[in-house]
Order: sequence, then structure tokens, then C-alpha cells
Amino acid sequence: MIGIALGCCVMPVNAIEHRFACADYVQGKVCIVAADGKVEWEYPAPNCNDLWVLSNGNLLFTTGHGVKEVTRDRRVVFEYQSKSEIYACQRLANGNTFIGECNAGRLLDVGPSGKIVKEIKLLPEGKDGGHLYMRNARRLPNDHYLVTHYGDQVVREYDPHGKLVREIPAAGGPHSAIRLAHGNTLIACGDGAGGSRVFEVDPTGKTVWEIKNGDLPGIPFYFMTGLQRLPNGNTLISNWLGHGHLGQAPHLIEVTPAKQVVWTYADHQLFKTISSVQWLDARGDATQGGIAH
Repeated sequence: MIGIALGCCVMPVNAIEHRFACADYVQGKVCIVAADGKVEWEYPAPNCNDLWVLSNGNLLFTTGHGVKEVTRDRRVVFEYQSKSEIYACQRLANGNTFIGECNAGRLLDVGPSGKIVKEIKLLPEGKDGGHLYMRNARRLPNDHYLVTHYGDQVVREYDPHGKLVREIPAAGGPHSAIRLAHGNTLIACGDGAGGSRVFEVDPTGKTVWEIKNGDLPGIPFYFMTGLQRLPNGNTLISNWLGHGHLGQAPHLIEVTPAKQVVWTYADHQLFKTISSVQWLDARGDATQGGIAH
């Protein structure tokens, strides 16, 4: 039986516990949360929308108009700042950092010194894409780019030169998209018409799995943001509770392929709006594609 404790606690099923890292967009912080649901590490991160725990233990995360990498003893070892809003970051295998600039419509590879070493422009010179242009984005192992165009309600894949090679319609506004190891694409959508859902499409564009608001009794979906496909085949989802829904649902939900809930997390005293999550029980180097997040 699942009991939703909206005030302050983990909601366990069969005593499952998870240790995870997460970002709270509204409160402006990134945290590591122990298996008992308590915060064991915290760092300020204004408007954070994307984060990674790297293999060296450092945290890489967005900061509204920038990206930082911070050690566990809170030293900043990488930083990039921009005039553009930034919702996406990713450490690459070569040590560079991939960054998606929303308003500017730029996909960047940034070296450890903070210097831009590669730039893909998705917008005409001088055009501002606005606040809704882009949310999360990922550089794929084949050097393609997977970009969620939130305002256009579509996920687009670009080749290494920025040429469009694929579009996936995503009603409600896609927030996050990840390419799974077998080639399918997993997408989380916002709260626009037809949204509040997570769905998976195969390389032909066919939807092969979907979970949406109303599928889980007693657990409403509002604005689905962070994603991770776990080693056991389950999907971990963050349920962003902004736009008037603070405290009204679990922050995090783990579901099986059969849409059975096996774990949830809700602590509305510690967190307001969890925008990104990484499950820390999984083994694998994120820079080598070992974590689908």
C-alpha cells in the first residue's frame, strides 16, 4: 500500500530505498539525498534545471544563466556564464562540457578552461528564441544532438553540423529527452494540452510505452521533467510541482514497464519543485553513456 505523506517523507513500497541527487528549481539548490530521505549535501544553484553526479563525485549543474562543476568540499572547478538562459548541461567523454543555450539557440562544447571549442547555431544570427525555445538537450554517442523544443512541442535530433535529421512530436511541451541504449527515445512532457506524461518511441516514431496523468491512482502528474531509465528497466520520473501545484503530489516516482509504482518520494518541507534527478544506486560512468539520464 502506498501512503502519500505530503508533509515530509519518503513513501516506500516494500521498503525500497534510493539514494539520489536532485535539483530544486524554485528554491535554487542541488542536493544529494540519502536512502532515508534526508539531505546529506547541498549547494546553491539558482533556477537549476539539469544536474549530473560525475564519476569523480563532483556535481555538474545549470545555474539559470550558467553551468558549474562543484566538488563535495564545495570548490568550483568549472564555470561557464552566459546572457542566455541555460537549461541543459552534460560532461562529455573528452572532458569538455556540452551546454544548451535556450534564448541564443546555441549548442556548445566548452573546454575545461571555459572556452567554447564548438558551436552549433539553431537560430538565425541575431534572433532570440525566447524563454520557451529549449529545455534539456543531450549530445549523443554518435555526436548528434537531441534537443527538446518546449515551445514548439517537438523533440528534434540534429547531426554534428546542426542539420535536422528527425522530429518527434511531443504535445504538452517536451522538457527532457534521452536516447536509450537500444535506440528508443524517452521523453517527459510539461503541462500543456496533451502533456503531463512520459512516453517512449522507437526509431520509426511509434510510441511503444506511455504513462500519463490519471494512470496512477492517487498520484497526479503535473509537469514531468527529469528522467532516468534504471538498470532494472524501471523509469524514474520527477514531477515538477510549479504552476500552482506546490505540495500536491510526490516529487519523484519510480514505475515498472507495467506502470506499477514501486517507490515515491515527497518531502515538501525540504523541496518545492524537483526539476532533475539522478539515481545514485546505478553504476556507470555518465560520460561514457553508462547512465541514461
